[in-house]
Amino acid sequence: MKFFENVFSYDYSFPAVSLAYFLRYPNPYSRHVLTTDVIDRYVDPETQRLHTTRLHLKKSKIPSAMLKFLPKGIGGSDNSGQSYILETSVVDVKEGWMKTESRNMEWTGILSVVERQFYQRQSAAEGGQCLVGLPIDDKKDERTTVKTTVTFRSRLGQGKLLGHRKKTEGSSLTADQGADLEEDAPKRGFFTSWSTAGIQRTIELIGVKRTRDAVLRSKQGMNVVLERLRNGGIVGVLEGMRQDREAALGPDGHWKRAWLHGNGMKEHSYMEDDDG
Repeated sequence: MKFFENVFSYDYSFPAVSLAYFLRYPNPYSRHVLTTDVIDRYVDPETQRLHTTRLHLKKSKIPSAMLKFLPKGIGGSDNSGQSYILETSVVDVKEGWMKTESRNMEWTGILSVVERQFYQRQSAAEGGQCLVGLPIDDKKDERTTVKTTVTFRSRLGQGKLLGHRKKTEGSSLTADQGADLEEDAPKRGFFTSWSTAGIQRTIELIGVKRTRDAVLRSKQGMNVVLERLRNGGIVGVLEGMRQDREAALGPDGHWKRAWLHGNGMKEHSYMEDDDG
């Protein structure tokens, strides 16, 4: 198991950052995100905290460095496809903090990635100043700190080893064969475990390396959304989302959209009513 941790700040108020979080897809740094759907959303009547569960569909690609550790063909013919990310979040507007958690739902046996973030207005941490009702474009020297913690865990090879062990234990052996197997078992177990653990560590390290770049792109994307929010409000953000969708579709995006509507197909929109 490996961990990655990062702390940084946005030069924007907490109301702006928390809103931008829910409006961050798509942006120029996340055009691989195909759709976003709100599964559940409610306000706890006792705590007045907003709870949200969303599902993101993203273009996915297994890193080439990982493929050499996988059985032939497991990565697909072109090593590409789509994957779902489950995201949960809790926002406390009065106290000025937000907790989020995102986890992959595909390839979890190869690498399970769980990202947790804690957003907090800096003024709340320093003096507990209440900023309820503060305009989203009013900084007032406020900053929002974000702590990101990502956990990586690979289980590649564990199922195979367990299956081999059960098969060996259930086979019929003579007394001499059983004695030889028992004598060699510690050696085989040591080297097999070492090899499996080494592969798992390597895959986890690859995940850590990719996450460093992903966290930077995520911050850049959030800053784009925050600037759009500051300069044009919600309308500016929605217009930017439209432009990013056009860019993601490519130069023939208008023709694709016209074809979808002409064939009675509804294009999925990122701008769900529940998502702001």
